[in-house]
This record gives sequence, C-alpha cells and structure tokens, in this order.
Amino acid sequence: MRSAFLWIFALLFIASASVGQTTRLEQVQNKTILVFTPHPDDDVFGAGGTIALLNRNHNKVYIAIYTNDDKGSYDPDMNSQKLARIRREEEEVSEGLLGTTKDNIMWMGYDDGMLEYAPQPKLTEEATAIIRRIRPDILLSVDPGEWYERWHKSDHRMAAFNTIDAVRAAEFWLYFPNQKLQQGLQPYRVPEMYFFYPSPQEANYFVNIDSVADLKLEAAAKQVSQFEPAVTKYRPDWEAADLDKAKKEMRDEQPKKDGHYVEAFRYATGFVQY
Repeated sequence: MRSAFLWIFALLFIASASVGQTTRLEQVQNKTILVFTPHPDDDVFGAGGTIALLNRNHNKVYIAIYTNDDKGSYDPDMNSQKLARIRREEEEVSEGLLGTTKDNIMWMGYDDGMLEYAPQPKLTEEATAIIRRIRPDILLSVDPGEWYERWHKSDHRMAAFNTIDAVRAAEFWLYFPNQKLQQGLQPYRVPEMYFFYPSPQEANYFVNIDSVADLKLEAAAKQVSQFEPAVTKYRPDWEAADLDKAKKEMRDEQPKKDGHYVEAFRYATGFVQY
C-alpha cells in the first residue's frame, strides 16, 4: 500500500511541480538549454517557437536528436541513407532559422522506429553523458503525451522515458561511473524540465509564441520531406500552392490559449527519489 501511495505521489509531483520557478521560460537569458527530440522535426513542431525565443534571449541552445528519421517515405526510389541525409540537412536549415547553430546539434544516430530496440542500458548511458557534458540549466524533451503518442509512436515513447531515466542517472555518479573516471564527466542534477507534446490534462505551462509564430511556420516548412507531396514522391522544394496549404494547416493546428498562439508543456523541477 505504501509503495502504491508513493508512486501516485511521484506522478502527481512530476505532473504539477511548479515550485522554484522564478523566471518565465521565454524570458530566461544567458542560460544553457538542452533539447532532446526523437526525430529531426519534433523539436521544431513541438517547441520551435520556444526555441526561437530562447535563442533570441542569448541562451545557448543544444539539440540532441535520437534518430535519423530515415524510414518515413512512401517513395519507392528513396533509400534510408539518402533520407537520413535529407532529414539532417533539413533539420540544420530549420534549426538555423530558429537561431540554433549547426555545431550545437548532436545526432545520436539511431534508425527511425528502432529506438525501443536499441541496446540497454547503452541508450540511457549515452543520454546521461550528454546531460553531464552539457550541464543544462533547463532541459526540454518530448513527453509520452497524447494516447496516440503513448501507444502508436514508439520513438516518442522511448525517447521520453529514456531521457527521464538519464536525468535521474546523471545525478548519481555510481550510474555509469566510467564517465567520471575515464571522461571526467561529473554528476549533474537538472534544475528544470519542460516536456512538449503533453496530454491536455497534464499540460501545466504555456509559452506565448505570437511574436515568432510565422518564424516557426517558416522553419517547419524547411522540412520539405516531412510533408506531402514529398512524402509520397520526394522533391527538394515546394510548389507555391502546396507550401501555402501546408502553412495554413500548421497555423490552424497550432494551439491557442486566450487568443494567443502557444506551445504547451508539462513543467517539472525534480523527481521523488523512491
């Protein structure tokens, strides 16, 4: 009974923690930000406006990408190596528009759809090393989120859980002690975390992105291969009509709150250590 109570308490704490937050996320300056994303597009679609604001405020933003996103094409003439290269180039252009430099993008190199089959605990060890090396003041990551994310998006689910496992492991040097002994990576506790793609019931933090909404659409549209008609038959650029349609759909789908474009997060400051 006690363990059940503690588990419920931990879940409530993770979902609703807000203590310790002194500055709005979109207003922080001169901090180090680390974003974990399952694919080279989820960072932009899920938190692109927030990333743009963080870059504008002179924060140092790093993007860690779990997979190469090298499978999502219906084009019979496409192959995984070519698609991975296309997605990498699109991501660098897309993030570049948001203000993130190419040197701050880290590729973990896993195949699309295969993240949950990656060797454990190697995957957690790799994410832990990134956290200990970057030592972020704020971490952003994908959430298991909506039910379709939890049950039909294996890379999203695995990236979400693995990142949280790495956040916890990074605090205690006896997890992967070789990182300290051989690489000089010291333990590190992440102060604040924001999880994008949350379920509506668990979203507890909203960033107003009105000032960068158009920039976010422009950055997302640089990921041409993620949209039709390029998914079915790849082409590297847009027809004007297709681009207008895609931007309209993205604008219509962008969440709004109190009449403003927003990005929703689940905010947390720590985890109960039971």
